[in-house]
Amino acid sequence: MEGINHKMITINNINMHVAEMGEGPIVLLLHGFPELWYSWRHQILFLAAHGYHAVAPDLRGYGDTTGAPLHDPTKFTTLHVVGDLVALIDTMGADKVFVVGHDWGAMIAWKLCLFRPDKVKALVNLSVHFAPRNPQRKVVENFRALFGVDHYICRFQEPGEIEAVFASVGTKQVVKKFLTHRDPDPFYFPKDKPFGDEHDTPIVLPSWLTEEDVDYYTKKFEQTGFTGGINYYRCFDLNWELEAAWTNAKVMVPVKFVVGELDLVYNIPHAKEYIHNGGFHKYVPLLEEVVVIEGAAHFITQEVPHKVNQHIFDFLHKF
Repeated sequence: MEGINHKMITINNINMHVAEMGEGPIVLLLHGFPELWYSWRHQILFLAAHGYHAVAPDLRGYGDTTGAPLHDPTKFTTLHVVGDLVALIDTMGADKVFVVGHDWGAMIAWKLCLFRPDKVKALVNLSVHFAPRNPQRKVVENFRALFGVDHYICRFQEPGEIEAVFASVGTKQVVKKFLTHRDPDPFYFPKDKPFGDEHDTPIVLPSWLTEEDVDYYTKKFEQTGFTGGINYYRCFDLNWELEAAWTNAKVMVPVKFVVGELDLVYNIPHAKEYIHNGGFHKYVPLLEEVVVIEGAAHFITQEVPHKVNQHIFDFLHKF
């Protein structure tokens, strides 16, 4: 990734690693699980070449960002992570930035816009639509009721348990299993088959994911483990408690939403109806466009970077 600059910034009691490139308006790129700044490698180069300052941090608990106590999941709430990002924006000397999020990065981006809309010019979110808080039922309870105890979100809750499973599978194999997953059905982790029916399936890397890419992720997750990223899932119910004040609140920034046709989040029961039939727009009134990329799955920043790059640019250059 020639030309991409790396630096460490001390903010909010953590040391955040940031990859950046280009000059111009700042575009803050927020990765998901199990990913890193590296997931934005194609977008960083593209945005820098088109007049933007691309900034992609390793989020709290990931990669070369250090300082968050991995043994304490309560330090990974949306308020903590949004606090990191607000401090990062302030440190960069910007009043407002463009934001692009994917997977957990998209969820954090929604919360950044909800908590601090004054910091965001416009948002392009990928894969994960905005979901309003349900005051009647906690998040993990809801997933357990919908999908059962073997659903991955439920299996991620017990500290140390899924980490032991991943250790038995091997870091490189775990990275490959996640990044090559294309099944739109719910993701299950039965105790006897950690990756469900795909547990013993040989992995053939797609054309968009090289062994070099896999090796980079593997190296970083071997250094840190997966606990930092998994802690985000362990905060679902704590977030639900802390975010009570934002029940029925709306996201009041301009938004474009892009999702792969085969994305497992897009294929959650009733998600398509919510996204396309007015529910999404009710809570995101400045939603300008929803794009479904035919044939694409969850990791679209890497799978179809040219399409994602163009969708980002087409939206941002209007502001």
